[in-house]
Parts: sequence; C-alpha cells; structure tokens
Amino acid sequence: MAFVSFLIPCFVIGTDIAFSCQNTDDFVGASSPGDIVIGGLFAVHSEMLHPEEHPIKPVIQNCAGFEIQIFLQTLAMIHAIETINNSTLLSGVTLGYEIYDTCAEVTKAMGSALRFLAKFNSSKDVVEFKCNYSDYVPRIKAVTGASYSEVSMAVSRLLALQLIPQVSPASSAEILSDKIRFPSFFRTIPSDFHQTRAMAHLICESGWNWIGVIATDDDNGRFALESFGVQAMANNVCIAFKEMLPAYLSDNTFHTKVDHAIEKIVKETRVNVIVVFMRQFHVLKLFKKAVERNVKKIWIASDNWSAAVKISTIPNIRQLGTIVGFGFKSGDISTFQDFLRNLHEKPTDNNKFLHEYIMLLSVCAHLEYHDFQTCISNQSQDVLLQNVENKHQIWRDDFLNANIEPGFIHSTILAVYAIAHAIKGQCKDRNCKDPSAFTPWELLEELKKVTVIDDDKEIKFDSHGDISTSYNVLLWKEIDGHMEITTMAEYDPEKGGFIFEDEEKKKEFLDLKKVQSTCSQHCRPGQMKKVTESPHTCCYECVYCPENHYSNQTDMDYCYRCNNRTYWAPVNSTTCYRKTIHFLAWTDWFAIFLILLSAFGVVLVLSISVIFTKNLNTPVVKASGGLTVCYIILFSHFLIFLSTVFFIDEPTEFKCKTRQALFGISFTLCISCILIKSLKILLAFSFDPKLQNFLKCMYKPIPTVVTCTGIQIIICTFWLIFRTPFVKQNFSIPRAIILECNEGSIVAFGIMLGYIAALAFICFIFAFKGRKLPENYNEAKFITFGMLIYFIAWIVFIPVYATTFGKYLPAVEIIVVLISNYGILCCTFLPKCYIIIYKQETNTKSAFLKMIYTYSSKSAGSVAVSQISLDSKSSSSRATISDSCKAEKNSVDGNCHIQVPGQRLIKGEVLLKNTARTMARKRLSSI
Repeated sequence: MAFVSFLIPCFVIGTDIAFSCQNTDDFVGASSPGDIVIGGLFAVHSEMLHPEEHPIKPVIQNCAGFEIQIFLQTLAMIHAIETINNSTLLSGVTLGYEIYDTCAEVTKAMGSALRFLAKFNSSKDVVEFKCNYSDYVPRIKAVTGASYSEVSMAVSRLLALQLIPQVSPASSAEILSDKIRFPSFFRTIPSDFHQTRAMAHLICESGWNWIGVIATDDDNGRFALESFGVQAMANNVCIAFKEMLPAYLSDNTFHTKVDHAIEKIVKETRVNVIVVFMRQFHVLKLFKKAVERNVKKIWIASDNWSAAVKISTIPNIRQLGTIVGFGFKSGDISTFQDFLRNLHEKPTDNNKFLHEYIMLLSVCAHLEYHDFQTCISNQSQDVLLQNVENKHQIWRDDFLNANIEPGFIHSTILAVYAIAHAIKGQCKDRNCKDPSAFTPWELLEELKKVTVIDDDKEIKFDSHGDISTSYNVLLWKEIDGHMEITTMAEYDPEKGGFIFEDEEKKKEFLDLKKVQSTCSQHCRPGQMKKVTESPHTCCYECVYCPENHYSNQTDMDYCYRCNNRTYWAPVNSTTCYRKTIHFLAWTDWFAIFLILLSAFGVVLVLSISVIFTKNLNTPVVKASGGLTVCYIILFSHFLIFLSTVFFIDEPTEFKCKTRQALFGISFTLCISCILIKSLKILLAFSFDPKLQNFLKCMYKPIPTVVTCTGIQIIICTFWLIFRTPFVKQNFSIPRAIILECNEGSIVAFGIMLGYIAALAFICFIFAFKGRKLPENYNEAKFITFGMLIYFIAWIVFIPVYATTFGKYLPAVEIIVVLISNYGILCCTFLPKCYIIIYKQETNTKSAFLKMIYTYSSKSAGSVAVSQISLDSKSSSSRATISDSCKAEKNSVDGNCHIQVPGQRLIKGEVLLKNTARTMARKRLSSI
C-alpha cells in the first residue's frame, strides 16, 4: 500500500561518516559570513537519538526525522538575508547567519545558544563570565527562532544574560509575553492567548460544550492547555478529558499513550470535537492510529499543524472527519517560491540541511509522487548511504513548493526583516562593518521601536514583544480526491469575531453546527439547566421553568422571572403574558342580578312614595310620622340602593371614596328617623309616668336626626381625609389582577359600621318595648323585626367578607346592603301599604279612634286608681282600684268589682270608661 506524504518523518540521518559532530563547526547546520551575524534555531529534525535510556556521557547525539516544513523555514531565513544583502536596506553592510538544528530538544538548543554567547572572534568559542556584559560582543547580534515554545523558553532565559534579541517566527506560548521573565524575546506571530480564545469562540458559536483536548507533555502543551481551559470556561465549554502525550518521540511510552488517547476518544461517545495542541510529528502518529481505529470526529488544529501538508496527505485522512484549524495570516511569498525553484543551483558546502535533502531526493526521485513520499518516510541510514553512492543527484521542483506552509514562511521572513530594520537604526551613525560597533542590548532597544512595512501595512511590536495579526480559519476539504487546506474565514483578535469572504464560506461554517458535541441535550426555550452530580457545568438536566418564570433561549442556566407583578407565565413558558384585569363588571351575570335587585328597590321606594303621597291625610300615613319623615326615610333608602352602583365596574378613586361614605351616611339617616319614630310610638302608648317624662326629654326629632347623622358625617370626613380609600391591585390570583377598593383604614370602616349598629341597637330596644301596641298600627314590632334582619345580615357579613377574595368581594357587601335595606324598608312601609291598599276600612279616623279606645280600655285595668278614693271611716277602707281588682274579679260581666271593707260593692265600669277616653285623647294628640 502506498503512503501519501510529502514529508520525511522519523528518518535517521546522523551517521559517524557523514554527519557526526567532530568539532564545533560541525555543529552548525547552515552558515554564511557577514559583517553582522544572525543566529538561527530550527528543529529541522523531529527527535534526537538516545542510544541508552538515560545518557551516561555528556555527548551531543545525532538527530533523526527530517522535517520538510522546518527545513523550508531555514531556507526562508537564508532567502530573506540574501535579499537584504542584495538591497540597499543596510547600505553596504552584509548580514551573515549561523543556523543550528535543535532537533526539537531543549538540550540541543541550549548547546547552540551557548555558542551564540561565545565571545566574538574567539577561536575556542569561549563564553566569558562577567558581572557586566554592557561592552561584551558575542559572535552573533540576534537570534531567529526557535521553532517550539518550550525550546524558546529555555533559550530566551540564556540569551537574556546578555540581552541578545530573540525573534521567533513560531513560538506562540502565552507566557513568552512576560517581559520580566523573557525580556529579550519577540515574535512575529500572535500569542496563544488569541488562538485559544479564537478556538473557544469557534466551539461556542458551533454549539459545542463537551470536548476533548490532547496536548504534548511539555511547557508549550501545558501552557496552551491552561490558556484554553480559561477561555473555554469563559465561553461555557467543558473539557471532558485531557490526554497528554510525551514531548519526545524517543520516549518509550509514546506509542502506549497514543493508544490510550485513542481508546479514550472512542469511549467518550458524546465527545465529537477534539482540540489538538501538538507538534506535527505527534499529530502524524496520532492520526495514523485514529485511521486504523476508524475514529471520526471534528478536530480543532492549533497553528503548529493546521496547514501541515504531510498530515493532510495521510492515506484515508478523510475518514477522520472534519479538520478545522487556525493558521497565521500570510503575506506575499512569491519571491521565496522563485528562490526554491533555483535552489538546486545553490552550493551545499555551507548548508548541511540542503545536502541532506538532496540525498533523500536522490534515493527516492525515480518513484511516482505518492510512492516517492513513502520512500522518503521509510529509508534507513544504511540503504540511504549505499544508494547515494550509486545515484546521480536528481532535483524535483514541485516537492518543496507543495509542502510550503505560508504562515510560517512569512513570519520567518518578517522576523529577519525586523532584525534588519533594527540594525539599520543602529548603523545610521556607526561603522557597522566593525562587529563591535554596537552591542546586542543596544540592538534590543532599537528593536522595540522598529516598524516594518509588510503589504503596505505597518507592523510593530507591542509592549509584550508580540505582533497583533489576524488568524486564518482553515478548513480541510476533499477536492478531486485530494485533501485541500482552504481558508474558511478570518479571525480578528481585536474584535474577537469571524469575517467571511462570501456566503459559501459562511455556509461551510454553519455546517459545522450540524455535529453535536454536548454532555447533555440542549435545553429548549421554556426550560433551564439543573446541575447534576457531575463536576462539569455542561452536564445537567433540563427542567421546566416554574410558574411566573420563562426562558427564551436554548441552554439557559436559569429562567427569568416575569418583570413585574402585572405579568405571569405558565410552567414551561417561553414568554410572559400580561395578567387579566378582573373586577365586577357590568356585564357579569351576578352584577346584573344585583343591579336588578337595586333597581327593583328603587322602584319599590318610588311606589311607596306615590302611595303615601296619594294617601297623605289618612291616619296610617299620619301615624307613620307624616309625609316629611316618610320622604326622608324613603330618600335614604333610595340613596342606599344607589350606593350599590359604586361597587360595580372598574374601581376608581372616586368610587372607592363615595360608596362607603354614601352608604354610611344614608343608612345613618334612615336609622335616625326610625329611632325618632320608635321614641314617638313609645311615648304615645306608654303608661309609666317616669318613662314618659324621660321620653319627652329625649324626643327632639330634628336635633336628634341632625346630631346622629352629623356624627356619621364627621366620621366619614375624617376617614376620607386621613386614611382615604384607594384603588388596589390584588395579586392573590396567579394569572389575574383583581382591581378592588382598599378601605384605607379597617378601623375607620369598623367605626362607621359600629356607629350604625349602635343606633340600630338603640332603635331595636325602643321598638321592642312597644311591640304589643295596637295591631293595625303597630310599627314597633315591624321595626324590631327589621332591626333583627339588619343585625343578622351584618353579623353574617363580617366572617364572609373576611374570608372572601376575588372580583366577587364587592358583591358580598352589595348583598348585605340590599338585605338590610330591603329588610328595614319592607318592615317599615309594606304593612302600612297593605292597610292603605287592602284594608281601607280601617284607614279612617273613626276606625282609628275605635282601635285606640279599645286598646285603652284593655290597658286601663293595669293603671293605678289611686286617684279614686272612697269615703270611709276605717283606715283600712282605702285601697287602689288596681289592688281591689286584683283582690276580687267577677268574670261574669267582665267588670271589675272592688270590695271595700265595711262598704258595699262598687262597680268600676264608669270609672274605667272615663279613664280609657282620657288615654285615647292623649294618644291621638301624641300621634
């Protein structure tokens, strides 16, 4: 089977014959002399060979695994320096370079950095120890590199000893922005802070919140993972698992941990998005294993491998799913591509990397394209050396151009130009052909201020030594059977948003959302998250929003409460609804019924008024107190019926204030008039002299009515001034607002009703005393009955009113008002109307006198006859008529015979008749 790959991973090149390190010059990968020398650190090989598990001797080992992409970066550096030397930028000052292979190892890189620190023109590469390096001149003035952040961290700390500027085109770890720890470090790419934020933003916008992360177990991987964790948390994205792979391929546990990572990915079925912070050769190993296991996910690529051609050409790479990555923004690299086409003309004496590449081409160039890649990937060192002796050098122009990663090439060229512009600033008034013309720390200060023009844009380093450029969002797409790396969008770090060239690109981005990668199902609008026992906030249950709460978006952490008490929401609601306003409306059937009762009462009052007006001079009307009193009572009944209208329909301030005051004053007026009538009746038919004298003093009709009613007016006035009733919204019903009148002061309301009750009770007492008066004209017992109806109605009203709520609460008060009003009205006037209409024969003056005379005759027997004395000589012969009657009665003739000792029997008939006539005249005049 042919393996599709443009690169040469994990191929051992170092041999004792060709590439062994005999002296320090052998340590240099590529070099060129110049007035000012720039150092370069690149991981041209992916690993360093370790014959033993642990090193025994301090010997720098050979490297393996030729990396085409990093080799291209060394060529980009060489191309940039040659271009500058051929330009007028430095005015005759030439730049030289010394490029070293770090083999992706910190140890190897530190060895190279030590040589950078060696004193200029020292034959033995001696690094002098000094307290002050201000005048110290090392062999190089600045460094470009390294390829990986972990290496840059170590090298930068060493270079900071002499403040040698270091400009990296690829190290993106966020910690390198710390100028306290890395004062001489610069880079021509954005910090990982922006990359991890862009990743979290992409994941969040795609609706994913349950992802996995795989990173290398080195400083770069750990810092990237930490930065991404912070950004993920800020975007409500949870990391389901984290897998750390060894940083070095030579680690014996590398393959075991790759297998474990694949098992983890397969096991976590709900995780469909994997973020990968690894170097290209790590990703290559991981993906080959993933293809074998048929793992299909969405892979989020970091800038290290997002544009790696050697990974995109893995056989069956399409089976892995979708790969989305973030790459550095590129510029114009056409001159570099021309440089590559003429590379075969370049000498290889001072470039061991180029020489090694040509050897690889010579062995595998006779094969087809994919087989050619497979050949490069699998050659052993013995076969390579044997084949090189028998083969002519063969060049393939297309191979290097096909493996270009534009972002890294552009950032490498930009790093060299930034150093060159800083050198230009130092060489304005100095002879820079002399290497001691300026020191590295002076160049460092110039580099902080440098501005480079790139594609008509000014680029400068910020206070952290970073360059703020945008990212390309890359999408790996299969086109014509080949995996192509295309630009889907641009990410602006400053604005934190994605920019799409056209709708087609935007559609590609939206298609990513079709894949689900969540710990829990999305909570629909109307639901909210309920955190479970899982430590992750992304794992939750969806529960309905409770009543009066709503949610209008998916995956809401909590439901919003309806804004104020005038809105409500049912369970599982996506919005709030305005509460229905309830009150006892005119259209309500019960309100209509009560209005009809009140209207009937008004008709009844008017009818009684007409009847009494037509029978103005009859005894019954006169016995009722006359037309004026009757009209006042009837008018008060009319006002009471009218007051019920103010209890119906939407409450207003006017209605709330009017209804109770109108009812209280009207009812008080009615009871006051009835109280006067009760006093008058009791006064007319009372035989007790003491009671009569008291009643005569009390019986002041007009002052009594005015005083009783006036007190109620004062009560209501104080009530309306100090604690006036008002319209209140009652929210006791969940989905409705009850508009009702708040009485303002229950105490004032109680005093008003209590005052009426006190007058009614006095009226009841007086009426009760006169309950045995003449039957046809006896108002007292009907007044007594009317007062009983009033008391019963209002006693029942109090608990009912206290326990009733809702729009029918006013109806309760209307009912009790109608019952008490009807009771008093009917008991006061209907018996008289009955006599006027149906017993007209009794409504005459003669019949009235006869009735009084008969009642007086019956009552005379109970009157003391102490006024009648009999002449008797004996002291025991004097007795009262009443005592005599009690002593002896003759039931035959019905007359009372008084037996006086020593005298004859005397008939009292004549005496009683005279007494009855006298009493009748007095009562007639009173009534």
